Amino acid sequence: MAAQERMSSVDALWFHMEEPANLMMITAVLWFEGRLDFERLKTVVRERLVERYPRFRQRVVPGLLGLPQWEEVPALDLDAHLSWLEVPPPGDRAALEALVGQWMSTPLERSRPLWQFHVVTGAEGGDVLLARLHHCLADGMALARVLLTLTDGSEASSDFDAPEPEPRPERGGLESWVRGARAVVGTARAVWRKGAELAAEPILAGDLLVQGARGAAAMGKLLVIPPDPRTSLRGPLGTQKRAAWSDPVPLERVKAVGRALGGTVNDVLLTAVAGALRRYLHALGEPPADLHALVPVNLRPLDAPVPRELGNHFGVVFLRLPVSLGTPLRRLQELTRRMEKLKRSPEAVLTFGALELLGHTPAAMERWVVDTFGSKASLIATNVPGPREPVSLAGTRLEGLTFWVPQTGHLSLGISLFSYAGQVTVGIAADAGRVHDPHALIQAFHEELDALATDPD
Repeated sequence: MAAQERMSSVDALWFHMEEPANLMMITAVLWFEGRLDFERLKTVVRERLVERYPRFRQRVVPGLLGLPQWEEVPALDLDAHLSWLEVPPPGDRAALEALVGQWMSTPLERSRPLWQFHVVTGAEGGDVLLARLHHCLADGMALARVLLTLTDGSEASSDFDAPEPEPRPERGGLESWVRGARAVVGTARAVWRKGAELAAEPILAGDLLVQGARGAAAMGKLLVIPPDPRTSLRGPLGTQKRAAWSDPVPLERVKAVGRALGGTVNDVLLTAVAGALRRYLHALGEPPADLHALVPVNLRPLDAPVPRELGNHFGVVFLRLPVSLGTPLRRLQELTRRMEKLKRSPEAVLTFGALELLGHTPAAMERWVVDTFGSKASLIATNVPGPREPVSLAGTRLEGLTFWVPQTGHLSLGISLFSYAGQVTVGIAADAGRVHDPHALIQAFHEELDALATDPD
């Protein structure tokens, strides 16, 4: 029998949370300027992913008392994890988004390692890579970093180090393994030392301190947060999901708004999210009450490598979005104030500890607690920093990307903000029965940015 390794408690939590209407799957869409070289891509994936991170060649099996275990797959069939798809005619953005939504609604095959890459052809402009990875492998920030180590950039001279390679023989031989290891080190340096625009935000970098009395007060605050108002965003979920993303927004434009009005890049983007929700609810005839967003917070330093074992190491904070306030400027001022308060709070560290403890409890208890937390929010908002300079994958230039984490706690809406090469893309992942038109939210986001830039009062 293959050797087994017990899954950590917090990773087991996300494994147990999966259900048909709430897949615990992280999804990324990367679009390129031209065709991808499939064989070259396969080599990159094998050398920089499968040979470097054991979880990508391990499946999940039940162990003692049914606790999940990692088990090495004797001979990983890479063709089962890297496949072709074709966008249905006419191959436009709508057809691509519909295809992504279908796969976002499809669970990963549990008899194999819990990841899948699809090379999508037939889309306007160039090929697309659709990546689906289970949350039990790692948190969203870690997996974003891992995915970007597949790429090559123009700078590879910083002190960022990849994890030490594992000394194990592979089909390609020692020379192939060493070549892949060196490539990952250079790639990681090129991508993550270029200076991700949003990484300087303390709430993203996880620069949070735990202090006894403040910690107790923060946990008490979390427990007494009332459930969010009943809007069309809340309610029973179905199995069908929808995906949509915006045209890129110039990051310099967002910075200019922040300089003019007094807010960080992160503040401006999240204010635009709050304003978009206000516009969206108003169009549905619903009162615009403040809504909580669950915001994942990375607790790993960005200047340290993601460990070979991956895993989840993040917390969450409850950010109350000022949806009820009537003008963009007031929303920005209030959101900035609330963000500053959260940055001084140990909430993220405390929620990570709570999740770790939950992983030791029965699955029913895990689900109940996570759902209780979910009842206090209406959406998940993620802000993932990417490289400043363009990068390429398997020789093809990456034009843009978007990235979603699961809508944990039976939430219907996920909004992602991904910065790359001087641009920000807004991505929407939503339950089809709760959010009928994700593009209405994206349009409202653009309108809100326009209002902040021109007439915030």
